[in-house]
Amino acid sequence: MKLAVIDLGTNTFHLLIVQPAANGQFEECFRKRVFVQLAEDGIEKIGEKAFERGLNTLKEYKKILDEHGVEKVQAFGTAALRRANNASEFRAAIKKATGIEVEVISGNAEAQLITKGVRQAVPFGKQTVLIMDIGGGSVEFILANDEEIFWAQSFQVGVAVLHHEFHKSDPIDKTEIQKTEAFLDEQLQPLWQILQKYSPDILVGASGTFDVLEAMLIEHKPDPLHTMIQAKDFYPIHDKIVAATLAERLKMDKLPSQRAKLIVIALILIKTVLQHIEIEKIAVSMYAMKEGMLAEMMK
Repeated sequence: MKLAVIDLGTNTFHLLIVQPAANGQFEECFRKRVFVQLAEDGIEKIGEKAFERGLNTLKEYKKILDEHGVEKVQAFGTAALRRANNASEFRAAIKKATGIEVEVISGNAEAQLITKGVRQAVPFGKQTVLIMDIGGGSVEFILANDEEIFWAQSFQVGVAVLHHEFHKSDPIDKTEIQKTEAFLDEQLQPLWQILQKYSPDILVGASGTFDVLEAMLIEHKPDPLHTMIQAKDFYPIHDKIVAATLAERLKMDKLPSQRAKLIVIALILIKTVLQHIEIEKIAVSMYAMKEGMLAEMMK
């Protein structure tokens, strides 16, 4: 039996096809991502071009599912499909064109699935970690160890939202950075408060922007599912990318062109969090919500 998960994120649509193994794990058969950018015109409505890109991507994914003989597929939408006023129209169009039902999950459910995915990739044991998953429409934060989730919350401060609101200049100017940081400081107050109770040892980044940091800092991965980065090595990359124009970022080695537009805001977001916690290491997890959903499906 082959299983598939489709993650309809605000920026990216992911497809993951696997075959369950006897040991309760899975063998990856196919993985693909398409940068759809549903919130290109703002997160309150899926624009006409984004609507078409998203629908065409699901049509492509349906062909791939059929080619692989997938028997069970789970498709889920996150922040953009929670907030866009034409999300139900978009889901209906997908259903009509492909037969795929898209389930919209809550921010808290998203955080739970992220944790289940990350636990399969990062061995953090009994120590408390802060998991951070940066999306286009929302960012999920979870405080957990390998057995328990102590706290989890979804915040509507995704990079597409922040970019649309604050990043107007090229390169971003100091006033825009200050406004972004002030907004984040206010919006993330529940996180700052809970961090006074828990002192995480590691920040775990679930793919996305953290993948870019990994690519820029790590030559060889000792483990295929996660990488450890020194927190101090984040800041030179932050300073270099934030100071660059879009044209300069597009020419940077190991920075994917699809991420060049929004990565400035993402790095400002990570830096804001790092300023509130005392850690030495950042773990980059290859697994996130998709793998968490697969764990649920394989039960």
